[in-house]
Amino acid sequence: MAEKILLVDDEKDFVEALAERMRARGMEVATATSAPDALARSDQESFDAIVLDLQMPEMDGLEALKRFKEKNPELQVILLTGRATVEKGVQAMKLGALDLLEKPADIETLSRKIKDASARKMVLVNKAAEEKIHDIMISKGW
Repeated sequence: MAEKILLVDDEKDFVEALAERMRARGMEVATATSAPDALARSDQESFDAIVLDLQMPEMDGLEALKRFKEKNPELQVILLTGRATVEKGVQAMKLGALDLLEKPADIETLSRKIKDASARKMVLVNKAAEEKIHDIMISKGW
């Protein structure tokens, strides 16, 4: 099964080039050039992972990460940045980011992180489903 990802970066040429590289690796890719567009898109579609630029106008990656996680805690987010700092990295992890990679990210590393994110999401979704089934069984007295 192909990983379904959303790439978010305000640099249109960058996001389109990265999308093509991910498609060449068999991934299903959607793109957005702003955090608000990405948030709206995630309301309409389900993604295995979101690859999100840390520094964007309008809404930065940390704020977008926070909003993604509030809506869907199982969503796996990988942040990309051209100007990584330890402080931003720590803050991103506290907000629930899977990883923070420096631009230009090695394509093999990014691909591996996306595959890991997809597997992690599947585990979290299955666990949530099992808990829901358990709760139903307990409430029904089965």
